[in-house]
Amino acid sequence: MPAISMFFGIIIRMYNNGEHNPPHFHASYQGHYATFDMNGEMTEGDMPRKQKKLIAAWTEIHHDELLANWELAISEQPLFHIDPLR
Repeated sequence: MPAISMFFGIIIRMYNNGEHNPPHFHASYQGHYATFDMNGEMTEGDMPRKQKKLIAAWTEIHHDELLANWELAISEQPLFHIDPLR
């Protein structure tokens, strides 16, 4: 599962093997793993509150890029890197 962004110890990944709906991405942070929808809401898993807020902010900023990557993922195309939070 390719990493598409990394910031503040959080790694954001998205499968690019014909991924299934609904659109989502995966995040990990120090042994915590969670799945998020394209609105930055955690749909499953476990993530500390502060990191969930950072992921939600990043998602809002990069919403269009995430959707573009999703389209690539379901077509089994290479994904592009998305800028981290700074």
